[in-house]
Amino acid sequence: MNSASPSPCWLLRLRNAVILAGIGAGAVWGVVELLRPPVGKAASEVALPQAKLEDVLQAARKVNADFEQSWAPKQIQPTPKADDLTLMRRLSLALTGSIPSLQEIRAMESVQGVDITQWWLTQLFADRRASDYLSERLVRVYVGIETGPFLIYRRRRLVEWLSEAMQKNRPYDQIARALIDAKGVWTTSPEVNFISVTNVAKKGPDEAKLAARVSRAFLGVQMDCVQCHDGKLGSPWQQTDFHKLAAYFGQTDFALNGLRDDPQQSYQFRYLGKTEEESVPAMVPWKPELLPEKGTPRARLANWVTAKENKPFARTLVNRIWALLFNRPLIAPVDDIPLEGPFPAGLEALADDLIAHDFDWQRLIRVIAATRVFQQSSQSADPVHPVTQDAEKAWAAFPVTRLRPEQMAGSVIQASSLSTIDAETHVLLRIKRDLDVDKFVKRYGDSGEDTFDDAGGTIPQRLLLMNGNMITENTKNNPLVNASTRIGILAPDNATAVEAAYLSVFTRRPSEDEASHFSALLASGKSHQSRSNAMTDLYWTLMNATEFSWNH
Repeated sequence: MNSASPSPCWLLRLRNAVILAGIGAGAVWGVVELLRPPVGKAASEVALPQAKLEDVLQAARKVNADFEQSWAPKQIQPTPKADDLTLMRRLSLALTGSIPSLQEIRAMESVQGVDITQWWLTQLFADRRASDYLSERLVRVYVGIETGPFLIYRRRRLVEWLSEAMQKNRPYDQIARALIDAKGVWTTSPEVNFISVTNVAKKGPDEAKLAARVSRAFLGVQMDCVQCHDGKLGSPWQQTDFHKLAAYFGQTDFALNGLRDDPQQSYQFRYLGKTEEESVPAMVPWKPELLPEKGTPRARLANWVTAKENKPFARTLVNRIWALLFNRPLIAPVDDIPLEGPFPAGLEALADDLIAHDFDWQRLIRVIAATRVFQQSSQSADPVHPVTQDAEKAWAAFPVTRLRPEQMAGSVIQASSLSTIDAETHVLLRIKRDLDVDKFVKRYGDSGEDTFDDAGGTIPQRLLLMNGNMITENTKNNPLVNASTRIGILAPDNATAVEAAYLSVFTRRPSEDEASHFSALLASGKSHQSRSNAMTDLYWTLMNATEFSWNH
């Protein structure tokens, strides 16, 4: 008699068990691999081509010479070079809004024979997190964080459009022209949202707001300060200068087919001291010879703003990218750059290089990251002579600045995961990350457009970190998602567990004293539960440490 065949239900259970076992084994193996010391390997296939690297380094040397010349009269000695992990952390914070993952650290430490800074930038430029993060920072400059008129404004579409352009490394002058001279519908032509956010019911786009945005975002000039009256205290601007710039948007209007230019319209304004409005002619505030003779008013303005000879455009991008990388601009406020100088060391050299390379913003980042100023330590090599405020102000040491709210939240979430949270991560985890970051930023305090003010942290902010759900939820015992628990379970020894925690949170290895102290703490656990609790305490302590919440 033939034995009975296994039931389909039994086979289904067996298949599911095998699949789950495979997934579990894969997850465990993946974590164990991350806990192992890196094995060096050549990485020439992902390195910057030698000719391109040398060109970047040559440009960086010119910037270095500028700073060295500025330090010499004051006999300022720069700090020594920072280590690769520190540079990796700085770039990750600046370009993705979070610290690098343990997975990324292991990948970096496995490569050999390349310029690590440029290698890491290549990885970041290919990562959608970088273009998404940078586009959000720039959109704050273009349209702020306001919701705008819902029917004709979609901020999210503008961020996505800019992210796509940055992912393709679209030259920055092309991006600026597309925004200033946008046409069409705000959903299918997302650049239109730069204009539509200013729309006033029954009137159309606000010309004054647009003039203010263009002057600040693309020219680094606060011309809106003379919107209501002539400038004072030596200001070179008059009220007429601002409104003549605003007049370039006087023909801008919305129709059934979206944003367009209507030649029948003009900009009207009543100047201070006048009783009636008058038609204002469109005129640029400097270098009118760069203005094209033909084209619509906005098209002519867009070409004038981005002309290679109109150097304020290049200086403005340099100052803003510098601010993103250092969390402090070369010239503060970031959108108030003098037209005729004097300019700080490095600004003109970087602006000239940006112009010469057709406004390649990725190259600009590479050049800045290759400079001695960016690669310096924030600490003096001589403990007897620590870094002075004057030295930091002269960029002879990397400035120590507080992380912005979204960087704090992003870093807590990334530190709690051994693998990288990126576009390849499960969509539910990415959605949860975005929601958690938004919630934290709202509670911690969103600085809006002004993201480079050096305001100190408040007591409520500190208490939010220590007692809020953000750190607690990401450090508690949870073997499925939290790094602290997984390290505690899978690390082969206490020293490896402590090192993995320090790399995940601080992007550095522990000192001998730190390793000894926390290894002993983990060793004191008499049970699996007590060891897990000790790992949770270690993670909580590191995330609440001052070192974690500062860029250095």
